Amino acid sequence: MPAAMPERYVAHCIELARVAGAAIMAVYARDFDVAVKADASPLTEADMAAHRLIVAGLQALDADIPVLSEESAAIDWNVRRHWQRYWLVDPLDGTREFVKRNGEFTVNIALIDGDAPVFGVVYAPALDELVYATRARGAFLRQGDADSALATLRPAALPLRVAASRSHLDERTQAMLARIGRSECFGLGSSLKFLRIAQGRADVYPRFGPTSEWDTAAAQCVLEAAGGVVLGLDARPLRYNQKDSLLNPDFIALGDARLPWQEWLHD
Repeated sequence: MPAAMPERYVAHCIELARVAGAAIMAVYARDFDVAVKADASPLTEADMAAHRLIVAGLQALDADIPVLSEESAAIDWNVRRHWQRYWLVDPLDGTREFVKRNGEFTVNIALIDGDAPVFGVVYAPALDELVYATRARGAFLRQGDADSALATLRPAALPLRVAASRSHLDERTQAMLARIGRSECFGLGSSLKFLRIAQGRADVYPRFGPTSEWDTAAAQCVLEAAGGVVLGLDARPLRYNQKDSLLNPDFIALGDARLPWQEWLHD
C-alpha cells in the first residue's frame, strides 16, 4: 500500500483537512460551549463538526476502508482486530488549546496499513499550516498548490531544542530536561510538536503520560517521512491497532535517531 497510495487519496484528504479546519475556525470565531467527556477531556461543537465532515468525506472516497475517529472510537476490538487498512482521525487535536484560543490545534488524518501509518496529513487551521506525508514519497509542506520537502536536522546540534506539551508538562519531563543538559525547552500544543521536529525547528519531544493513537498517527507518518523517529521507551516505533486499548505507551520523538535518549531516562 505505501508505494500504491493513490494521488487522489492524497488530494482528497488535504482538501478534507482544509474543509474541517474551516468548520473549526467558524466555531473558534464566536462563543461556544465546552462539554467534558468521560475521560475528563473537553469536547466542543468544533470537534463534532470536523468529525462529521471528515468521516463522511473518507467514506465517500472509499467505502471499503473503515474509519476510526476520536469522536466515534467505541468500535469493539473484535471488529478492529481484523482491519488491515483503516483511517485514523483526530478531528480536533488540541481541544484544550482551542478552548484557550492560542491557535495551537490541528486536524489529523492518517491511513494505517497493518500496524503503521503510511499516509498522514496535519493541518493547523489557525496558522494555515498544512503538512502531509506518504511513506513512499516523503514529507511536505503544502503552500497553495506548491510543496516543499521537509527534513529533520541531522546531526542535531547543541543546545538541543525540546518541544514539550503545553498542557501536560509533568515531573518526568522536567527531570529528563535536567538530564539532557544543554537544551532549550518550549511549550507547544497538539501535533505541532512533531511538525516542528519534521521541519528541523526542534530536536526532541518526550511524552510521558496518556495519549491516544489518533493523537500521534498522522504526525508520526510526517516525522518518519522527514527522517525522524517516534519510539516507545522499548526503542520500538509506535504501532497501531495491536490491542484492545487505544492508548499509546510513553514515547519520545526525535529528529536524529542517534541522540542518546535512553541515557536521559534515568539518573
